[in-house]
Amino acid sequence: MDPVATETKIVRRENRNPQLVGADICVVGAGSAGISAAIEAARLGRKVVLIDSLPTLGGQMVNSIIGTFCGLFANGTHGYQFTYGIADDILRDLAKVPGQIYRRHGPVTTVVYYDEVALGRWVEEAVRKAGITVVLGAVLRNVNMDGRRVKDIDLATRYGDMKVAATGFVDASGDATLTWLAGLPCRESAARQVYGTQMVVLENINEAAHPGRPEMQARMTQKAAKYQLIRTNPVSFVIPGRGIAVLNMTHTDTPLEPLAAAHSQLEGKAQADRAVQLLKDEFPECFGNARVRAYGNPGIRQTRWIVGRHQLTLDEVRNGTKFEDAVARTAWPVELHDHDSGYVWETFPEDHVHYIPLSSLTPADADNIVAAGRCMDADLAALSSVRVMGPCIAMGAAASHALDLAGSGSVHQIDIGSLKQRLHDNLERQEPQARTETSGDELKRHLSEAHR
Repeated sequence: MDPVATETKIVRRENRNPQLVGADICVVGAGSAGISAAIEAARLGRKVVLIDSLPTLGGQMVNSIIGTFCGLFANGTHGYQFTYGIADDILRDLAKVPGQIYRRHGPVTTVVYYDEVALGRWVEEAVRKAGITVVLGAVLRNVNMDGRRVKDIDLATRYGDMKVAATGFVDASGDATLTWLAGLPCRESAARQVYGTQMVVLENINEAAHPGRPEMQARMTQKAAKYQLIRTNPVSFVIPGRGIAVLNMTHTDTPLEPLAAAHSQLEGKAQADRAVQLLKDEFPECFGNARVRAYGNPGIRQTRWIVGRHQLTLDEVRNGTKFEDAVARTAWPVELHDHDSGYVWETFPEDHVHYIPLSSLTPADADNIVAAGRCMDADLAALSSVRVMGPCIAMGAAASHALDLAGSGSVHQIDIGSLKQRLHDNLERQEPQARTETSGDELKRHLSEAHR
């Protein structure tokens, strides 16, 4: 066959009409909150379109290599599970393969370490099997309103422009991009900086020689100037038996401006390299032969978020206020990364629970938008305790159920009793965890000392 004969010459034409896709529920953002929302909506029988600006699914939980599910469990060494839905599916499915997941029971919090590659494939397969329409590498350009409702949104992709129309929309973008472009009020932190983190995965470490966290912090504090480090309270966590450590040791700016964001990304990796070199120099028995396996995308904690009908406050978090329209719960500490060298870490008692109301997920001036994840409405300190993956998954599920109940009506007028009945497990269920152990006294020691 003549290869030349199979070629076709094409010329770009101006004003090409965008490709139109319709759905019952459109989810903007494919991180923990967005994936939960999309899968939950599909399980409700809704036609779902899932959009993300990255060319791959999973958001920060996969692509920034967070490495830990936080806020999934009540406090104490074996607190009960707070969030179910896809969280339960992930815990079950990843546990089938040794080394993909590990629960660390600390004196206050229980966290789950995971292999980001395994989680990424779980997300992709779950979305594929659910029959969800996926649009990746898509930049949201415009949100078109019809009165109090989002009618459709305009997207730009490298393959051409698109328009997505839906009955309801979930803003799981992290930066409240959908709400912002809809012209609705949003919040930014004007007085205090909230730092992000450049995560790094190290391989070929000596687990048995891993230093305790107090020793690492003392050494980083002593040597910070030499290595030009900003943050001095390191977190290094290990899935036992893998010879891999995930490092959370940096503080980086997370500006909402394109040139500054790109600059910060490069600076964050340079900062991470210096932190890795410190570990290699100061703890050679553990890290001397280690090498970087992966750098995550920039990890972002708080940037811009919606103005909801209610702003969750620190006092409500501390008091465990149980709202009439509660849709999610957690007991994660206040973890506010608002100063260079470290962060605020305010823990709660073993029986503590705090709640997230639907009114903090819903902009007052829109009838078919529900926010989920870190762009919900809360003050800085309160948001730092509910933006972790456990409650984000619960918020995603709540968003889809609220929109399902609203249909073509308003999310502000749904039957809250019916919503809470659907979300019963994420609000009321209390079952003790099975006790899991790991071998190696030294490994137990350093894992018990570590906390996020």
